[in-house]
Amino acid sequence: MKWIIQEEQDGMLVRDYLMSVRAFSRSLVKTVKMEGQILLNEHLVTVRSYVAEGDQLEVRFPPEQRGRHLQPVHKPIEILYEDEEVIVLNKPAHLATIPSIHNLEDTLANRLMAYYDEIGIQSTAHIITRLDRDTSGIVLVAKNRYIHSILGRSQENNGIHRTYIAVVEGRLNEREGTIRYPIGRKPGSIIERMVDLEEGKTAVTHYQVLQCMAGRSLIQVRLETGRTHQVRVHFSYIGHPLLGDSLYGGMLGEIERQALHCCSISFVHPTSKEIVEIEAGSPEDMKGLSGGL
Repeated sequence: MKWIIQEEQDGMLVRDYLMSVRAFSRSLVKTVKMEGQILLNEHLVTVRSYVAEGDQLEVRFPPEQRGRHLQPVHKPIEILYEDEEVIVLNKPAHLATIPSIHNLEDTLANRLMAYYDEIGIQSTAHIITRLDRDTSGIVLVAKNRYIHSILGRSQENNGIHRTYIAVVEGRLNEREGTIRYPIGRKPGSIIERMVDLEEGKTAVTHYQVLQCMAGRSLIQVRLETGRTHQVRVHFSYIGHPLLGDSLYGGMLGEIERQALHCCSISFVHPTSKEIVEIEAGSPEDMKGLSGGL
């Protein structure tokens, strides 16, 4: 990556320029410092060097290494959007996003590695918006560590907006509302979360009822925070668990997973700065629960 230093950046440390102007994370600065190269006007420098107006700053990133479990799996992926910096995928239910102790081989990330190999991208899987194994829908991926750094910071600042649809048990009292209950780990479990009013982390879920049916409601959900299992925990806590959610008390038998789908995402593109908006239609198993929507 190469940039020309502007007047307002004159006199900055290279480190500060990379972090404040180019949205490098601290870990990325450290990686470049230890394993890559930084050149100022074609001369090697350190992150403690100063830049001046008109200088050319170049950063050469080290080759990306894939984890030992990120072996390519040659199975289909559904691409909703792709350019030089990002790729947006539609993840099916029953497929883990990344390898874990329970899913070491066939994951969305493993399939993505096979696609990268086919098109000649030497990168690892930079997942920005992860989904639970049994939640379907949109997953945003950065194609390299620099774009990951930019989008990661945007996500921390609530600059990435996702909308979900879900089918919950019963009829909600209000057509729209906000659930504000802190969420923490359930004692004795490494997976399950719970509303923890004393020590939990802030969690805010906004919802709107789209359709009421016999004994259930189709809702649209927007998250203000991104806690693990947030939608599932919040609606279970208020007495309206997601259909099919065996972990949080949802009714079983009609769908073989929690009825939750990430249906849209919007974000500021990391290089063009334009707003990108992507949608993913409802999966077939949820259409059967909600009258075909």
